[in-house]
Amino acid sequence: MRTATLSRETAETQIRVALNIDGTGKSDIDTGIGFFNHMLILFSNHGFLDLEIDCQGDIEVDFHHTVEDVGIVLGQAFKEALGDKKGITRYATEHSPMDEALSMITLDISNRPYLHFQVDMPVEKVGPFDTELVEEFFRAFVNHAGVTLHINLLYGKNGHHIIESIFKGFGRIVDEATAVQERIHGVRSTKGML
Repeated sequence: MRTATLSRETAETQIRVALNIDGTGKSDIDTGIGFFNHMLILFSNHGFLDLEIDCQGDIEVDFHHTVEDVGIVLGQAFKEALGDKKGITRYATEHSPMDEALSMITLDISNRPYLHFQVDMPVEKVGPFDTELVEEFFRAFVNHAGVTLHINLLYGKNGHHIIESIFKGFGRIVDEATAVQERIHGVRSTKGML
């Protein structure tokens, strides 16, 4: 089983993440931010990832530190759980619909952190959640997981639907890209390493 359990404590957040890449989509998420919890549960479910996240953050200040730091620890856990990356598919692209919203998300587990985030949010907030934090979460994840991730909103009008389409699609591409293929010997790279 490809698993990792990590903790991180700063003056702003205390976080514990337990991740099983080969899970069934079970989750136990508590970040103190209802909407963020909802998105992480969707990610876990659609990615068949068993995911536990417990975060105590300074949400009385704002949600930024919590969202970014969860991205950091989740990215670190993902990288650790994948180990040597032998046999993984490596790439995945999904079109992810949610009612009127459609996003296209592409992942390369490359050991080269890069985020392309082209999403024009029609609203600044979904409830109390600042929609600009979606990009911050994914940037933190990418930088600490060592992956290349492209997120493009093709169209959409409802902020909740747009973000939900992204997190569901993110789960699906993680599941696809981490799948082990018998035809791949070693890592899927002509360099012989990622």
